[in-house]
Amino acid sequence: MRAVVQRVARAGVSVEGEPIAAIGHGLLVLVGVHEDDDEAVADRMADKLLALRIFEDDQGRMNLAAAEAGGAFLCVSNFTVYGDSRRGNRPSFTAAARPERAQELYERVRERLGAEGGVFGAHMLIELVNDGPVTLVVDV
Repeated sequence: MRAVVQRVARAGVSVEGEPIAAIGHGLLVLVGVHEDDDEAVADRMADKLLALRIFEDDQGRMNLAAAEAGGAFLCVSNFTVYGDSRRGNRPSFTAAARPERAQELYERVRERLGAEGGVFGAHMLIELVNDGPVTLVVDV
């Protein structure tokens, strides 16, 4: 499982022009599910994201997890984080899980985080204000 994590001042997602979810200060998490992932991997990802210390403490050091900093989570399913463009110019997505399995594991992560979420499989527009900027790729 792979997540692209951005610390945000605010973020939101809409489908067909309608706002679906939004957060203020927190983490926007684009979640990709690998074909070999299972429930244990999803749980490890959620635990990692909950413990990820990328918010500043009183000394300005990235030393706080989202909950400690009063941050929220917005999760969006995104199979393209498993795009492989090492050969040619068109990425291959063969490492991404099949939609049915991906949705199950994505929802498991989202629920464990207590996160707002996008609509699985929908074409979404995501707006964000990156805070820092802070962006990480997390693999478990």
